[in-house]
Amino acid sequence: NAGGLGLFAVLNAGTPEKCRAWIRLMPTLTDKPWGVNLTILPAITPPPYAEYVKVIIEEGVKIVETAGSNPKEWVTAFKNAPHNIVCIHKCVAIRHALKAEKSGVDIISLDGFECAGHPGEDDIGNYVLQAKGAKVLTKPYLCSGGVGNGIQLAAALALGADGVNCGTRFCATQECNWPESFKQKMVQADERSTVLMFRSLHNTARVFGNAVAMEVSRIEQ
Repeated sequence: NAGGLGLFAVLNAGTPEKCRAWIRLMPTLTDKPWGVNLTILPAITPPPYAEYVKVIIEEGVKIVETAGSNPKEWVTAFKNAPHNIVCIHKCVAIRHALKAEKSGVDIISLDGFECAGHPGEDDIGNYVLQAKGAKVLTKPYLCSGGVGNGIQLAAALALGADGVNCGTRFCATQECNWPESFKQKMVQADERSTVLMFRSLHNTARVFGNAVAMEVSRIEQ
């Protein structure tokens, strides 16, 4: 409501039908534009992605961000929907972004190594990634990863990005329903307070460096 484009991750709903309920709830919460995220990651038992896509289309969602793998199958489905759907795809490398452009996405979210979640395996920081994006991408793109204040927004625009993507920053807001104890830990943390897990599995994840994460890292090493 402050002016950004809010997205929620459909998989967090738990099931496609609960996702449908979340989508129907959104217009009662805001009159501003909003969208959803569909992340496709390796899983022993994959979620029913096609069913989520069906619900997204049936409920008339206008903006969808995909992430995690080649979006072509899902972007094709969204572009064949009876209403116009703006497609954003999150990429951690230029080669992925160029492939996404060919797949028909409208906007690229260019995700640097600084990001939380899955930064990929190439370890390219935003100071390099965003500047390269300005040279080679033809679609609008957003700087994603490690962006949390106006100075970083200005830097992203100077590097060539059309906007920024913020995620973790909002976990510390009053509106977030996460535990207050986590928010305090987050505010007290410094730039060394994250851990990269699952590097050896080629599924790197940047997470908060709590006791569990540190133990996972130790076992992995």
